[in-house]
Amino acid sequence: MSTLAEPSHPTVTDFHRVNRGGGLFSESVSQWIGAVFALVAQRLGLRPTALTITNLLLGLATSVTVVALAGPVAAGDVPAPVVGLVALFGWQIAYALDCADGQLARVTGQGSAAGARVDVLCDVAAQIALVAALSATAVAQRPATPTWLVAAFAGTWMVNLVTSVMQSGPNAASMVTSTSLPVRLVKLVRDYGAVIFVAALVLALAPALTLWVMLAFTAVNGAFLLASIAFSARASLR
Repeated sequence: MSTLAEPSHPTVTDFHRVNRGGGLFSESVSQWIGAVFALVAQRLGLRPTALTITNLLLGLATSVTVVALAGPVAAGDVPAPVVGLVALFGWQIAYALDCADGQLARVTGQGSAAGARVDVLCDVAAQIALVAALSATAVAQRPATPTWLVAAFAGTWMVNLVTSVMQSGPNAASMVTSTSLPVRLVKLVRDYGAVIFVAALVLALAPALTLWVMLAFTAVNGAFLLASIAFSARASLR
């Protein structure tokens, strides 16, 4: 993880300036919230890994809550908006903390290979829990949900995480390099901050549609995986 010289009195803008993107929603919302968290952590003398672990614990707690209440929501015993709001705030704050740990590491010069590994591993754990939460909701709402869809959804969901990690290496390349607003709007379908925002809204307003959300993201991520294979294979054959 690269680092920068620490400003004498870093500001929220200093932390946001070193963000690693993530998409239009993430840069406009999640990374700014993360910059505030990074500033507070810097003032408290916290290390980046403290933010990483907090992100993991909050993400897991939120997803476990959604799983535990999936049945009661489907039965009408618990209002869906309550669970949706828990998911909205829990997942978004956890993601902002995930943004913050890298910002804090780069601005304060605390980056390390071990810290980067912990960050990725915690991301994997948190996203496995999130996938489980959405799958549990879909099955509770529609018991006939195909098992193959749950498996495909879980597998293709990780495509976004894997490709994001690959983008940070020395051999990173993008299939679509344009940064125009229309292109960035299209790319919102792969912006993690935007995706979990939409997922939480569905849990709050129409949990019965969770199955279709899973199907849509399976198709999008599956198509992106195939396109990435073709793009990389073509480049390797040149």
